Amino acid sequence: MSGKEQLRIAVIGHVEHVSIASAPSLPTPGEIAHLDDVVTIPGGGGGLAFFQLTRSPAEVHLFTALGNDDAGQLVSDRVHATNATVHIAYRDRPHTRDLVVVTPDGKRTIFVQGEPLHPIIADPLPWDLLDGFDAIYFTGEDAELLRAARASRVLVVTSRRFDALVRSGVQADVVVGSRLDPREAHGLVDYPVPPKVSVMTGGKEGGEIETALGTDTLPRFSRLRAPKGSLRGG
Repeated sequence: MSGKEQLRIAVIGHVEHVSIASAPSLPTPGEIAHLDDVVTIPGGGGGLAFFQLTRSPAEVHLFTALGNDDAGQLVSDRVHATNATVHIAYRDRPHTRDLVVVTPDGKRTIFVQGEPLHPIIADPLPWDLLDGFDAIYFTGEDAELLRAARASRVLVVTSRRFDALVRSGVQADVVVGSRLDPREAHGLVDYPVPPKVSVMTGGKEGGEIETALGTDTLPRFSRLRAPKGSLRGG
């Protein structure tokens, strides 16, 4: 591919209604917590990747599902305000809401209302486009849709979707997650069909990149700060 050709990248998965706030500490039982600096944005695993990619020169597509309330409408307005092409399956239920509370030490606690809404292969979306993408980032739950996404040149899957990847039987090019989260900390040996690369972040400790040739470490951070507006990646 020549340097002048525009990359085509898709994100498949959930974009949640996220309210982020700071608090001096988490409340103890019976205590009232006062939240400051509340910001509401689209987030979640699919949302994080999507909005970062829209800052690139690539042609970006989003395949997601939205609920039928004001939270779903906010997410819809925000994703449509980008320069990306958006494909939405609508659900007759409230949209997922997250409350993220960040304390001064940089730790975050997440409260989730409802289950993440994901597109599925049965949704009337233009799935025929999938074999034309240079890369797809998958954070959905439908194994059949994941098999269809394998038509892209590069397939990146969040390790949070370990079960969907195993059920699909496909080989991901890259699986990425946090080794600090037990739901994400999977090595190549855990997969019946191992991905080509596993990237496990480890906070300020850096992390690890594992391939069939062995494991390399990611660089440590000399200082790790939780930015205002830290989001959920699940």
